[in-house]
Amino acid sequence: MLLDDLKQLCRLSGVSSREEAVRNWLRDQAAPYASELRVDALGNLIVTKRGARSAPGKLLLAAHMDEVGLMVDRIHDDGTLGFQFVGGINRPVVIGKPVWIGPNRVPAVVGMKPIHLTTRKEREKVPPRDKLYLDIGCASAEEARALVELGDVAVFSDDVLAFGSGLLKAKAIDDRVGCAVLLGLLREDLPMDVTFVFTAQEEVGTRGALAAAFSARPEIALIVEGTTAADLPGLEGGSRVCQVGKGPVLAHMDRRTIYDRALFELLRALAEEHQIPWQMKETISGGTDARAFQRSRSGVRVAGLAAPVRYLHAPSSVASISDCEHLYHLARLFIEAVAREEVE
Repeated sequence: MLLDDLKQLCRLSGVSSREEAVRNWLRDQAAPYASELRVDALGNLIVTKRGARSAPGKLLLAAHMDEVGLMVDRIHDDGTLGFQFVGGINRPVVIGKPVWIGPNRVPAVVGMKPIHLTTRKEREKVPPRDKLYLDIGCASAEEARALVELGDVAVFSDDVLAFGSGLLKAKAIDDRVGCAVLLGLLREDLPMDVTFVFTAQEEVGTRGALAAAFSARPEIALIVEGTTAADLPGLEGGSRVCQVGKGPVLAHMDRRTIYDRALFELLRALAEEHQIPWQMKETISGGTDARAFQRSRSGVRVAGLAAPVRYLHAPSSVASISDCEHLYHLARLFIEAVAREEVE
């Protein structure tokens, strides 16, 4: 079920601030199991599931719905489109890639000046964003305006493929893997009340999480994420960050958050007790919704679990199916431990 949910979620479009398709699907799936369900002003889906023990406001699990993408900001006279990046995207990974634009899923390709028209100096550098464009096959601005509007967002092609030795290739594994884990837990009988938040606009500054933190008011927040692996040929030591297939990443620190030490030790003890492979990042990078929850109100204790993802924020990212399954198992054990009040 986890893998099926993840595949379906990765096929959906949900660029930051345009998460409707993802949210609607999650809401439909969660509704039969929810005690309470609502969507707030920023687009967060907030679901409460009552468990065997009443513990309102004690524990919250969060995963973000949004993904990186492009936003149309100009229609050129020749029918091509200018765009802005939404979220952190490395320019080289988009060149020549297919995307879908807007609610009507207009097909497009990210284009650039042909190589035979570039100078030697230009060929030594990655073109700046304003030298790239979206080609939708139109010959004039008038034709293009009949298909797209300024402000339309574009997502990478939604092909999903299981391949190799237990790997999955798809866009938006960050953080549809976290959404799949939360949805699976929602379907279970839980040992305590838990609030599940599927957050909006994480990729552009954890904006949804900040609003959710104030309205849900948790004591403890577990952030379930996808995180960059960078386990590539030629990279060693800290440059690798973490490795696909070596188990979930237990968060101790990133560029925005130092995670609660007791909660980190609890996750580590649970992983070792239940023989779940786990790892830590070899270098400090990135940031998550944890920063918004941690800094809300008078402070919230935060913990983080993540699946290592190769080629994060690219048209085709890669994750290990076993890492995702272990992520689910460890999140479940964490809920059980908090329900037993073992966290000091």
